[in-house]
Amino acid sequence: MQISCGIMKNQAKEVVDISKYLYERKLVSGKAGNVSLRFKSENGDIIAITPTLKSLGNLEEKDIVLVDIDGNVLSKGNPSSELDMHLAIYKKRKDVNGIAHTHSPFATGFAFSEKRIKRHDRFGKISAPYLEDLEYEAPGSENLAKKACEALEEEETLVLKDHGIIAIGKNLEEAAELVEFVEDIAKTQFISYMLNLSDEL
Repeated sequence: MQISCGIMKNQAKEVVDISKYLYERKLVSGKAGNVSLRFKSENGDIIAITPTLKSLGNLEEKDIVLVDIDGNVLSKGNPSSELDMHLAIYKKRKDVNGIAHTHSPFATGFAFSEKRIKRHDRFGKISAPYLEDLEYEAPGSENLAKKACEALEEEETLVLKDHGIIAIGKNLEEAAELVEFVEDIAKTQFISYMLNLSDEL
C-alpha cells in the first residue's frame, strides 16, 4: 500500500505531539496509555498508533506505527497492545478519527473504586448522572475491544473499571481534551468528597 511520506510525517507528528502533551499533563506515566488517529489514503483508512512498551513522553515520529483498518502493520515497529480496541471503535464509529486512552490518577482512582464520575454538561445533554463505565476486561483482550466499542456507540468517554479512561473525538486533539476534562472532573469531585468528610476547614 502506497502512503505519501508527507501525509505519514504529518500524522506521525500529531500523534507524537499529543502523546507528549498527555505525558506532560501527567495523564499518563511510564509506558502506560496509548493514542491513535485515523486518516484517509487512496487505499482506505489508515491508523497511526503509538507503539507498545514505549513511554508516550519519549516518542519520535519514527516510532509511530501505521496499520490498516484490519490491523495489518504497514510500517516498522509493533503497535500498542490495545490496537484491537482502537480498531473496533473506528469500525463502529465512522465519525471518530481520534482515540486517547489514559491512566490519569484521579479518574483511574475512581475506576478502581465503587465511586463513579459525575457527568458534566461538557458531554452534551445530561441524560444520565454518571459517566458510562465498563466492568473489568483484561487489557488488550478481544472482550475489552468488543465491549468498549459497544459501550462507546453513543458515548464520547468510557471509564474502564480497574484500568483507566478512554475518550474518542472527531480528531485526536478533541479526544485528548476529553480525557483531560474527565481527569479535571474526577479531581474536583474527589476534593469535594474530602471536604464534605471534614468538619474543620
